[in-house]
Amino acid sequence: MDISTRSLKKKIFKILKEDEEFRYAVAGLIGMEEILKRLDGIESELLRLREDMQKGFERVDKVLIEHSKRMDRIETELLRLREDMQRGFDYVQRHLTALGARWGIESETAFRNGLKGIIEKELGYRVERWTGYDEEGLVYGYPSQVELDIVVHDSKIILVEIMSYAKVSDVYELVRKKRFYEKTMKKRVSKAMIITPYAEEKVFEAARRHKISIYTNI
Repeated sequence: MDISTRSLKKKIFKILKEDEEFRYAVAGLIGMEEILKRLDGIESELLRLREDMQKGFERVDKVLIEHSKRMDRIETELLRLREDMQRGFDYVQRHLTALGARWGIESETAFRNGLKGIIEKELGYRVERWTGYDEEGLVYGYPSQVELDIVVHDSKIILVEIMSYAKVSDVYELVRKKRFYEKTMKKRVSKAMIITPYAEEKVFEAARRHKISIYTNI
C-alpha cells in the first residue's frame, strides 16, 4: 500500500470519527449495498421458484391431458360396449318374440284343428270359422275384420276362442265379439267360451261377471 493510499484512509477514518453526518451516510451506503445484494439473491430465488412452479404446472397439465385422453378412450369403449350389448339384447328379444309368436300361432292352430276334429267326429257338432266386417268398430274401436270359431249343434250356437294365454282383455274382447255376431247375424248365442292352457287369475272373475266359460288344463 503506497503513502497516498494510507494517507487517504487515515483521512477517511478521521472524517468518519469526527463527522457524524458523513459517518451515517457511509453506513447507509454500506447497508444499502448489502440490502441490494440480498435483494438480488431473493430475486434469483424467486426466479428459480417461478421456473420450478412453471415446470410443475407443465407436468400437471401433461398429466391432466393424458388423463383426459384416457377418460375419452374409456368413454368411447363404454359406448361401444353399450351398443354391442343393446344389439345383443335386441337380437335375443327378436328371437324370443319370434319364437313366442310362432309357438302361440302354431299351438293355437294345432289345438284348434284338434278340437275341431274331436267336436265334429266324436260329438257330431259342426265347427265353422265365421268372419264379419265390423264397420262401426264395435269390437276393436275401429272398422276391422272380426273372426270367430263357432260350434253349431241343432239350434245352439257356441262361440269359442282358443288361445295359448288368456288375459282379462281377451274376455272383454269376446264379449264384444258376441254382441257384434248377434247384431250382425240376428241370432242369439247360447254360450261363449275361452279354451286356453294358461289364464290370468283375474280372467276367471271377469268371465263369471260376463257369463263366459273358461276351460283350462285342457
